[in-house]
Amino acid sequence: MATAANSVPHPTVISGIHNRWHPDIPAFVTVKPGQVFSVECVDWTGAQIGNNDNSDDVKNVDLSKIHNLSGPIAIEGAEPGDCLVVDILDVRPFEKMPWGYTGIFELENGGGLFAREFNSRAAKAIWDLEGIYATSRHVPGVRFAGVSHPGLIGTAPSPELLATWNKREQALIDEHPGAVPPVAFPPLERGAYVGQHLPEELRAKIAKEGARTVPGREHGGNCDIKNLSRGSRCYFPVFIKGANLSVGDLHFSQGDAQMSFCGAIEMAGIIQFKTSIIKAGVEKFGLRQPIFLPSPIDPLYSQKLVFEGLSVDIHGDGKQYNMDASVAYKQAALNCIDYLMKLGYTREQAYLLLSAAPVDSHVGAIVDSPNACVTLALPVGIFDFDILPREEGLLKRDLGQCAIRSDGVL
Repeated sequence: MATAANSVPHPTVISGIHNRWHPDIPAFVTVKPGQVFSVECVDWTGAQIGNNDNSDDVKNVDLSKIHNLSGPIAIEGAEPGDCLVVDILDVRPFEKMPWGYTGIFELENGGGLFAREFNSRAAKAIWDLEGIYATSRHVPGVRFAGVSHPGLIGTAPSPELLATWNKREQALIDEHPGAVPPVAFPPLERGAYVGQHLPEELRAKIAKEGARTVPGREHGGNCDIKNLSRGSRCYFPVFIKGANLSVGDLHFSQGDAQMSFCGAIEMAGIIQFKTSIIKAGVEKFGLRQPIFLPSPIDPLYSQKLVFEGLSVDIHGDGKQYNMDASVAYKQAALNCIDYLMKLGYTREQAYLLLSAAPVDSHVGAIVDSPNACVTLALPVGIFDFDILPREEGLLKRDLGQCAIRSDGVL
């Protein structure tokens, strides 16, 4: 149960799980602006993934039940058109659960950046979390500092905004019938959940209309910004009375533009907030989508090996694209994966590592037709052996394998 906001100085939301966005999901608790409060979060799958050495749980995960969000939390005095300011004071794993995971999902069940290129089959890495550092028995030879953050945080949509989301995303689905992986996820009654006592008619309405949580949208949602850690500030547009803030999908660490569908070190844990309200902030700031002020805290890895990608499908059919930064990003990542495989990592280990480690990615140039240029920077200091290019070539080590399916299929 939740503790009422006005009964203790630091209430903790310990229930109120839901996995759809809908304006009619009642606030589970109300807090005052300026009040510090903590929220406990399960992992995004609702504990479907275990700390073990095979990936059958990833293969069989039920994606109709994600993401598991805590809330909604109403902020007293927030009105439509206001800007809700959310300060992130702390993010940490549960003391009794100091581990997380990164997963590669099946092509037909989640996919990921390279779902088609790799014909993705389930794999995962379990990470041990000690203080600020992560290590893994499934990706040996690395140790890095994490910047813990919420993958998913946002305010509730208005009825009008929810209808807009569902209409435009259904139109995209209609343009790509039978796409694998899907191009969007429409409302789905199966798996919909609201952890409150509600009239059955209201529960059915939420299940039928509620927006799935997979993409980010105008209200925030699944933003996956790796530096949105303690010390960050978020500016969210308010669409309904109370704003109804929800949060979940906590990450211990993540690279820029997470690659796999489960592309971070996913964890269960606690996040601490303080909020304030800027009246009429939507109009004052032209706030069509959230604005973020990331944390000043960042792991200090001064030396990085930078891989470049162009908008040419060098790893595929060689097709030239015109200023396509997505193609360029893929090529940079594939260049880095090939390099890591020369060091002894399997393709799956490299894919998982680039998703979880504090990797930086930047658009280097997007004006020189036909080639956009995107870079991916791999911190050298996270490895416990030398990875730099040498005249004699790279030493290939035996670095094992990540957790794969019990049937051995990769």
